[in-house]
Amino acid sequence: MRSLLDWIRRRLLPALVTAAGVALLVGGLLTYQDPPGAAALAPAPTPAPTERPSPSLLPLPSLGPAASTAPASSPVAARVATRVVVPALRIDLPVVKPPNDPDHFPYCGVAEYLPQLSQPGYPGTTYLYAHARVGMFLPLLETADATMPGMLVQVYTNDNQVFLYEITTVLRNQTSLDIAFAATEEQLMLQTSEGPRGTVGKTMIVARPISVGPADPEAANPVAKPVVCE
Repeated sequence: MRSLLDWIRRRLLPALVTAAGVALLVGGLLTYQDPPGAAALAPAPTPAPTERPSPSLLPLPSLGPAASTAPASSPVAARVATRVVVPALRIDLPVVKPPNDPDHFPYCGVAEYLPQLSQPGYPGTTYLYAHARVGMFLPLLETADATMPGMLVQVYTNDNQVFLYEITTVLRNQTSLDIAFAATEEQLMLQTSEGPRGTVGKTMIVARPISVGPADPEAANPVAKPVVCE
């Protein structure tokens, strides 16, 4: 009997836990808590920044038809964001694709885009996120809500284009990505952390497209040097 109990503890239970985790990841169902509806999410006062921000991406919702990843042959998949600039806040970061690792803690020194969503110039949300650290997205956390609407955001792409957006909305303490996945019109969202690692709520900035034009190839394709955050 003792050997049977040891086998269940050492072999069967870990296998069941692993299988359940894989199923959740494939379904995109990993969540910290049940996400409230968008109408229930009221903006919260801006908290003080910390030296150890939380991971900068919320768990993904279930991937329905509106949230399907673009096929590899589509223009959306061919064009990707490579740089994000918010001149008024002195934000200027290369943008990279995150590695295909569910445990990836976002890099420092760069912003990252969410591959499951859209890219500049196409319907849906271009979603860029970075830590609330000096030289990254910290100004999004520290700047007053009433100050940011009207500010311009430039997003460069690998096909030497620059897309101009205007900030319209500041959302604090967001606990789901429903707003990003629900969009059918083109929009840009910037996301950063609000507290120490493990804090669920995030700051999200929503911006509307204004224009697009050609960009200098060097300006559009900066050398990204992502580093593992300490």
